[in-house]
Amino acid sequence: MRKTLLLCGVLLLAACQSHGRLPPPAALAPLAQDHPDFGMIKDLATGETLSAEELVDRLAALPRVLVGERHDNPDHHALQLWLSRELSARRPQGSVLMEMINPDQQSRIEQAQRERRAGRTQADPTESLAWQPGWSWSLYGPLVQHELSQPYPLLAANLDRAEILDIYRKRPTLQGSASTASSVQQRLLADIRQSHCDMLPESQLPAMLAVQQQRDRRMAEALLVAPQPSLLLAGAFHARKDLGVPLHLADLGASARQAVLILAEAEQPVDARMADYVWYTAAMPQEDLCASLRR
Repeated sequence: MRKTLLLCGVLLLAACQSHGRLPPPAALAPLAQDHPDFGMIKDLATGETLSAEELVDRLAALPRVLVGERHDNPDHHALQLWLSRELSARRPQGSVLMEMINPDQQSRIEQAQRERRAGRTQADPTESLAWQPGWSWSLYGPLVQHELSQPYPLLAANLDRAEILDIYRKRPTLQGSASTASSVQQRLLADIRQSHCDMLPESQLPAMLAVQQQRDRRMAEALLVAPQPSLLLAGAFHARKDLGVPLHLADLGASARQAVLILAEAEQPVDARMADYVWYTAAMPQEDLCASLRR
């Protein structure tokens, strides 16, 4: 049912594309639609409430935009597609980068874009793109299919599996004062513990932290060389100003202006340390993975 709803939302966007600015897509996630924050867009520096059009106008003026998502929330994917379309309508887009694409897929992405521009489509995009099954195609497919049809490049922003294994075996030294601050690393370690239900041996935590931060560093490096204006789509922790890619951009000496937008489920706290803007969406049920692991 959720797949059908998402497809309907995408088809509605396509059908309306020729009629000027589009309203944001309707909510698909089932929870928190009655929460006071649902649908609200906030400038976190000022507390100002923005319309969707005002948000896009502000983002369109910036060379880099980072958008953080919850990976399994269909509303976040529908909003990313909407944002991509709306930003492109206001400016010539330079590039879109995705955490969900690895460098070893880049040649396949480029081949798919060449075929789309020549009027050909792939019978099975997941096979031709070597799409990773960990990223649900029912959620990411509409956005990826849209980006493949655009004149700007769709770029990898993650590490290859072989690189991750190398990091596990021999942790590289991370350069820069912002990303290596004790407060940053302790907060990331706490999140790693929590996300693994406090079941990881302490000996594994340094390697897990290194992988997380090397992913952030790779995204920052990719943004630095990507054609501008650029749009990065990643998990919320990667996008956060206080923990993720923006710290690595600072350590790499990035000078271009940027903004972080977090797509957050209503009731989820987001403040100005984390992002420049927040868009509160409906929520998905929280799976109690820890309970099943402890049985």
